[in-house]
Amino acid sequence: MTYSIVARDPITGQLGVASQSHYFALGRVVTFARAGVGAVATQSFVDPAYGPNGLDLMASGAPAATALATLLAKDAERELRQVAFLDAVGGKAMFTGDRCVPHRGQLEANNVVVLGNMLASDGVVPAMLAAYENAAGPLVDRMLAAMDAGEAAGGDARGRMSAALLVVSADAGPAPWANCLIDVRVDDHPDPLAELRRLAKLSQAHTTFGASVFTPGLLSREAAATGSQLVEALRMLTDAQVLIGADPEPTFWKGVLLIRAGEIALGTRLITAIVAARPQYRTFVDGLHAVGILQLSSHEFLGA
Repeated sequence: MTYSIVARDPITGQLGVASQSHYFALGRVVTFARAGVGAVATQSFVDPAYGPNGLDLMASGAPAATALATLLAKDAERELRQVAFLDAVGGKAMFTGDRCVPHRGQLEANNVVVLGNMLASDGVVPAMLAAYENAAGPLVDRMLAAMDAGEAAGGDARGRMSAALLVVSADAGPAPWANCLIDVRVDDHPDPLAELRRLAKLSQAHTTFGASVFTPGLLSREAAATGSQLVEALRMLTDAQVLIGADPEPTFWKGVLLIRAGEIALGTRLITAIVAARPQYRTFVDGLHAVGILQLSSHEFLGA
């Protein structure tokens, strides 16, 4: 009922898993990953426990093959399952039970496993692997290329409904909650992979936006950013705005940053244009002024 890819970038160490199915909200039960540990796809009459339990075993030091074998040995219904594990050093393990519904398949190469069941043809899984290996760019782009190729080869025999994409960093680090790089899900959509690609780009844009908002001196009481630091923050906000599109919030914060840095005329022009288009932002301006983030109230630089 699903086709998936589990992959690792050998250069960055990033781990990812992506999946599509004619199944509502598959991201709840199919795709799992943990920074510095591994990634899991569990599908075909799915037992979601393979995700957290497999990651726990790999986190304790078990390689992917050992972790998967341990869980399969305890599963009386394992012949219904289709599962892939990939650990943080590129170790792979996969299993397709005899009772998984055809067309079904699984393939592996360096740092990648692709698999699927209830597929429209035997060509889906090979098409995914070929597309992944022939694609260039970041891990997320190669994974999405594989998913698109699987759909082009027929995809799920029943059609399409949901998709998910999860990418985590190579290391858990001191703040593991910050090491989920992309986590987007499409629960119900006529073209879930197209929507997944849109959300992945939006996720990356908002990551850039979020980083720029925490530029020193923008939210804190310390001196505002100047020089190259200011230039870089403004560039990040501009890039985020291009990717995000109609929502003007990156440009709004660009105005706030400029005002705080002393570029009051330019910052005021940006904020005034946004407030004119979205009057509700006037209240937002006054809220920022009340907590000391913005030196001026809406009345002071926007007029009555």
